[in-house]
Amino acid sequence: MASEYYRWRNQNYPVASSEEGLHSWDDSLTDYSERAIGARRQHVNELLSQVKAMPTETWGRDDRIDWVLFRAQLERETFWGRILKFEETNPQTYVNECSTAIFSLLKKEYAPPRSRALAATARLKQMPALLEQGKQNLKKPVRLYAQLAIESARSIDSLFGASLMTLAKDLSPEERQELVRSRDAALAALHGFADWLEQGLRGMATFSPMGEENYNYLLKNVYLLPLNAEQVAMLGEAELARYQGLEALLPEPGLADPDPKRSKTIPRDQQAFLAAYESRESEMIQFLREKALVTLPPYLGAFHIRQLPEAFKPTNPGGFMNPPGLYDKDGGGFYFIPTYNPTSRNFYIRAAIEDPRPILGHEGIPGHFLQLSIAKHLQNEIRREHRDGVFIEGWALY
Repeated sequence: MASEYYRWRNQNYPVASSEEGLHSWDDSLTDYSERAIGARRQHVNELLSQVKAMPTETWGRDDRIDWVLFRAQLERETFWGRILKFEETNPQTYVNECSTAIFSLLKKEYAPPRSRALAATARLKQMPALLEQGKQNLKKPVRLYAQLAIESARSIDSLFGASLMTLAKDLSPEERQELVRSRDAALAALHGFADWLEQGLRGMATFSPMGEENYNYLLKNVYLLPLNAEQVAMLGEAELARYQGLEALLPEPGLADPDPKRSKTIPRDQQAFLAAYESRESEMIQFLREKALVTLPPYLGAFHIRQLPEAFKPTNPGGFMNPPGLYDKDGGGFYFIPTYNPTSRNFYIRAAIEDPRPILGHEGIPGHFLQLSIAKHLQNEIRREHRDGVFIEGWALY
């Protein structure tokens, strides 16, 4: 049942599949028609009902654990559709679909450039219709989400321009012309989508909280935590007080705020900034090996540092980490860092100039990249698929 669900999900969300290294549907976008959204929600609801009805009392421990995890995965999907309803509230759903549709074809050389360029052309052709579906679906857009979507849509040109055209070198003149024509139409549609959102900003809700009851349901049934909203808030307040206490012990309060001036060397430019990141990562890996602090499995791939594409800056000001996808044939991953600016007030840039190791340890090795690489190699399919955000962030924090 779980395997069938994952196959169904992968086919119904082709861009997400490409992002995970499964390239069977690289020429497709997700169908966001009202009919398709309803059918997907109904399918998952029915499957969840079947899973809940299973008589698990006599099952062994491992089977019961798998049942709980699979149920939580389905609970997550039904919660998103029943409570958050991002297709109706979050315009980023559609802008992200467009940006990731192209980015997932670019970031790894899993196929010849021409094959990926033709897939990009096919996806670009579908984007104007996708964005029209978005306009039809967005009955209650949230202003915060809309503002981020506007920024992202207006920052996407370089991804669809110079970055995308690196794939076009082996296209015939006719194929290249078709790619450019499709790209220009997609960009026009994205800019038009941003304009449409901007015109409606005043009438949008500033934010739409899910409410305490729904949050408690999420904590229990999706995140499988023995905590309610009040207890989570209490833990957060305790952690805040603890860190404020630690800051009070510093000989100089300003040490709590990253300051590039404290760095021995300030990178000259973006290339030097990237090189500094990579050299410190190598130092950390060597230290872990020498001290035998963490076992680094032999299948662990390379962890590359790259510049963050403009299209993702509005929603990822500190950059983001891309682990190897569930279906990737190679184990490599990426950390995309913001554009270098030695005078920036961006916390992450200032922290990285002073010392990138805390960020690298969290995002790379021994943090997210290591943990998710290990998880990718689990033999149990349900557990391999179960990306528990609480565990993931807990690993990377400690």
